[in-house]
Amino acid sequence: MTALAGYLLDLDGTVYVGERLIPGADRAIAHLRELGRKVLFLSNKPLSSRQDYAEKLSSLGIPAQEDEVINSSYVLAQHLSREAPGAKVFAIGELPLLVELCRAGLVLCEDPRKIEYVIAAFDRTFDYRKLDIAFQALRRGAHFYATNPDRTCPVEGGEIPDAAAVIAALAATTGREVERVFGKPSPHMVELALATLGLPPERCALVGDRLETDIRMAKDHGLLAILTLTGVTHRRDLASSPVQPDHVIEGIGDLPRLDRELNRGDEDA
Repeated sequence: MTALAGYLLDLDGTVYVGERLIPGADRAIAHLRELGRKVLFLSNKPLSSRQDYAEKLSSLGIPAQEDEVINSSYVLAQHLSREAPGAKVFAIGELPLLVELCRAGLVLCEDPRKIEYVIAAFDRTFDYRKLDIAFQALRRGAHFYATNPDRTCPVEGGEIPDAAAVIAALAATTGREVERVFGKPSPHMVELALATLGLPPERCALVGDRLETDIRMAKDHGLLAILTLTGVTHRRDLASSPVQPDHVIEGIGDLPRLDRELNRGDEDA
């Protein structure tokens, strides 16, 4: 096996749940960095900016910079700024997503006659007004993009509805299917993540708690897939899943041990 040089780490359910750090996460990540492994944090959640995520990680004892975090809103904004510079967009999403779009030079618009792209995202302020604007724009031919496909988001004590609920509402009312999704397991996210690390997929592992997003993206794109059981997936779920990880750990605190096992042949050489 090719020696691992980089780790893509999911956040919610992998590094922390809500405001609670997963036990051992800080020590595990510090150890990987001491070994010279490159670490990049990934999130499908568009509710915070990359700087917000970096500050949260730092406050929890994991020093991080903005350029060490990639989330779905950043991936979408970067792609759309290249595909259609200055495009008029309407996003069903919260303020951090809107700010990200503006930073990329896109124009926020609520006139269905002028909207070129409708973006569906995780939005705790979703209401009928937003639904109707998006509906009218999509009926007029606007493109239909989404930040992420997640059905739920893990929180303290359970889960809450995520972007899939907004996507489903628009699909059900317009008869349109979402054209592109930019969060995990999208190739858009993994390509940007690998380019940021400067590593090929075979030298990277992705650690996450979701089979249908984290593990699927790793398997689809040639990364080592490591499932952690501290989020939405339980060991019993593996028996019925068509997507199977390469390794399963109880929590991210077990990652240094697994790293030693995976890199033993290279170190012995």
